Amino acid sequence: MATVRDSQRLQDQAAELRQRLVDLLGSRLSGEPGLADDIDRRLVDLLGAGGNGGPPKDNGLAALVGLGDAAAADLADTRLPGKVEEYDESVASERILAIADLYYIYQHERLGVFRVVRKLEELFRAGTLRLSDGPGAYALYRFDRRRVLRYTRQDRAAAYQRAFGYGTVPAPAGGRPNRDFHPHFTAFAAEVAAFWRDKRVSDVIRERAYDPSFGSIAVVRRSGLDLRNNLKFASYGHINVLRVEVMALLEEAMTLLGAADIREQFGADNAWDVVEEVLTRYFREPLSTSLRQRLAVSGRELLRWVAEPYVLQSNRAQFEALLLRVAEYAEEWVTSAEALGLTGARQRRPAALPWDPRRSQAHTRRTAAE
Repeated sequence: MATVRDSQRLQDQAAELRQRLVDLLGSRLSGEPGLADDIDRRLVDLLGAGGNGGPPKDNGLAALVGLGDAAAADLADTRLPGKVEEYDESVASERILAIADLYYIYQHERLGVFRVVRKLEELFRAGTLRLSDGPGAYALYRFDRRRVLRYTRQDRAAAYQRAFGYGTVPAPAGGRPNRDFHPHFTAFAAEVAAFWRDKRVSDVIRERAYDPSFGSIAVVRRSGLDLRNNLKFASYGHINVLRVEVMALLEEAMTLLGAADIREQFGADNAWDVVEEVLTRYFREPLSTSLRQRLAVSGRELLRWVAEPYVLQSNRAQFEALLLRVAEYAEEWVTSAEALGLTGARQRRPAALPWDPRRSQAHTRRTAAE
């Protein structure tokens, strides 16, 4: 049982040991940044192991209030619990992995893949497509006949609202839209991108390029934990089953759009060309196919990273190594989101001042006068 006195003594001893190690190692710490992290981590482990032994049956209450033989003569002799279970370690990865796939599905739905298929079904029924018995015609028939067995467009839209707060369709009865998802997700992607920009700068200006960078891992970790905790309660319910079904539906839709007889109708080389041709010809929409598709891919990878316990890693070198997997995805997501105007106030600052002809003329006159 750890008492108040034991806890204070342990903290003081750890502080003294840390100070002596810093004095002893001196200049080695500046030359080996990982050494300071190792020292701090080992001291934290020692402090965590300091409270050996379980609590008494009354959790130390008798000693604290002065009852019985266990009564404490001094406050320093009473029991002091160390800590409770950490909140951030109680998130199940499988639910957030389901959310990652649902985000991938949403971006393809927003892009217009399913609208294009519905338009082709409409044209097929009207006889305005020159299709008869080819693979695309048969795929359109089967896609239409299976509609009654699948989640509807309304069901999918309600799931997007509940999981991400996206769209105008209300969340299911009893549910609530997750309006905080997008700010948290934008912040996490931006912080990861900023961290690796700092990393690239530090690689250039330092002698040893692979030393840990001067970017803040605490900011990245906090934004990742905020995002993960936001998704904790938004991932319950039928999200897992829905994403399995709709991922299969998305695969079927892209196979249908890539059928040879359908591609021939639009002079397209692949399924994405069919999507863009239908969107421009029948919906008169400005194309964002590439941007949305890359949002889907990079966003899913970022959410998959958050689903794993990587964000709980406190060692700087190991955290950087784990974060490297999504470095380019974060930069790609931020760039695509900015191009679509989805980042709100987190726009990049301009690299240079905008050109002003009056300022240029004033500078020319000032230069000539000098």
